[in-house]
Order: sequence, then C-alpha cells, then structure tokens
Amino acid sequence: MKALKIHGANDMTTEDVDVPTPGEGEVRVRMQYGGICGSDLHYYFNGKNGEYVVEEPFTPGHEMSGVVDLDPSGRFAPGTPVTIAPATFGEPVPGIEDRKYLWPGGTYLGSASTHPHTQGGMQEYRVVKDFMIRTLPEGLSVQDASLAEPLAVALHALNIAGGVEGRKVLVTGCGPIGLCVVAAAVAKGAASVDATDVLPGPLERAVSVGASTTYTSGSDEIPTLAYDVVFECSGVAPAVTQALAAVRRAGTVAQVGMLPNEAVGVNLAPFVSKEVTFKGCFRFDDEIDAAIDLLAAHPEVARVITHVIPADRVLEAFDIARNSQESGKVVVSLWLDN
Repeated sequence: MKALKIHGANDMTTEDVDVPTPGEGEVRVRMQYGGICGSDLHYYFNGKNGEYVVEEPFTPGHEMSGVVDLDPSGRFAPGTPVTIAPATFGEPVPGIEDRKYLWPGGTYLGSASTHPHTQGGMQEYRVVKDFMIRTLPEGLSVQDASLAEPLAVALHALNIAGGVEGRKVLVTGCGPIGLCVVAAAVAKGAASVDATDVLPGPLERAVSVGASTTYTSGSDEIPTLAYDVVFECSGVAPAVTQALAAVRRAGTVAQVGMLPNEAVGVNLAPFVSKEVTFKGCFRFDDEIDAAIDLLAAHPEVARVITHVIPADRVLEAFDIARNSQESGKVVVSLWLDN
C-alpha cells in the first residue's frame, strides 16, 4: 500500500509499505480523506512541531475519514463509512479524572511526541483501536466527515467557554480552526458572531460560514468591551491583547490557537481590571460525536473545506494549505482510484 512519509523539513515521499493486519480490538480502515492540520504543516516545512522533532519516517494526518476494510470482531461491516477519533489516553491524574484528553501517556495519530512516533492516517490503510471508530449518519459524506476532528476542537472550545447561546462572540484568526469556531458558534445559537483576521480571504470565508461583521486586524478599529466571549484562534501575542481588550467586563476569553512555547508580550491590564476569565482549550474530549451530528444537520459547515487535492499532488496540497489567503481547510484524497 502507499503511505506518505515525512523524513524532515521539506522532505516528504510516497512509499510502498506493508498492509497492516488488525489484532484483537482493532479495525482496519481504508483511508479516503485526510485534512491537513497546522501541526502537519509544521512537521513538513520545519521538521518539527514545537518541541516535537521528526526523528524517523513519519506518516502525518489525524483528521481522517474512510470506510471499514476489515473488523475481525464482525462489529463493523466492510464498507461502513467512518471517521476516526485520533486519541488514545494515558493514566488518570488526581484533579483531572474527568479530562482524559489531558492525562499523560496518551497518543494522537500523526504525532512525533512519542517514540516511536505515532503514525498518522495519510496512507491507504490504517489499523486503529475499535473505540476510535465513529460511524457516519446517512447523508454525511466521507469527504465532509474529514472535518469532524477540527470541528470537535471548535466544539470543545465552546464547551470550555461555557457555551455561546444568546451571547455575543468574537473570533480572532480565521484559519481552519477559527472558521470551525465561527460555524459552530452560529449553529449553537450565538446572538452574533464577528471575526477578525489580517487577510481578506479568511474573512470572506468567515462570512460564508455565518460571521456577521468582520474586521481587518491592524487597520480596522475593533470594538472594545463589546463581546461576552472571545475565541482567540490565531495563536499570536497581539491577538491575545486584542481579545482581552474586546471582551466585556467579567467576560471570557478562550485561547484556542497554540501560542509558542516561549515568553510573549501581552497586555494583561484588561485581564485584571475587567476580571476576565481566561481559559486554555486543548484538543477535545468526546465532542467528535457532536461534531458528526452538527455536520449532518448543518452541511453548510463543510464550506470550511476549500480544496480537495489528490495524494499524488500532496506537495502542492501542503503549499496551498499554508497559504491562508488562498485556502481554508485543505483535504488530501488518498489514492481513491486504487
């Protein structure tokens, strides 16, 4: 079978590898679509994602969908359309027993944080644990289901923030995750959802998934004290300062974008004087089930996907995915003609 392999910065190949055999409690999936995440971009273009360095041939991809190929238990019939919850979980720690996604020792598909690395799903077949399988409802395409994982991240952020129903929302940063947050907040009944970005392309896409008003960061005046909840999705320090200024007194800022692991300059005065609640958001718990339901009920959310590119043109796909003016979510189709 074919598999994408990252060997280091700007070094990705398509290789022939053995088809894996599922064991007890495992299912083999014929992968069909894989979304390109920011972490995948870092692994390819930089050879690392934060502190996690590619040290062995490494298959990217954790935003995956496909069909069941083989389930030894017989629970899932061949051809069943599925998406995959990409995490396994470590051992519980006192104080976070109810947050298994924070337990140490877990794994995530397509991550170099473990040794050996946890191989991802951008290959023809992938064996996964049976508890990672999520079947798709009728009417939800396998292609659109590749958006379930990033949409689950967005729904988790909404939950961490205490919900958005009837609340005024601002989203800073309209890359794929920011777009998912916009779409999810609209679908979950926010009173209004506004958005900011430095580029016009992402703002146009934010409008297409339901944003009411958009602002160009750095040139437009963004309202202060105006929002019940701000979702900071860009992961850059100036946007955190902007979020703390835009939120109302006693409002909530949810930090969704991953900030660099270093000291950054942020104006924290509004955080103190307005008694802002500032919450970090990391991956998700069980929200992938709600994400699947949301995609089925609101097919317009899949407008976040702007490009579907065959795996034979994967380098082009990665180039497009890092061009945020040109693209929202870029999805790789995995040798569907084979």
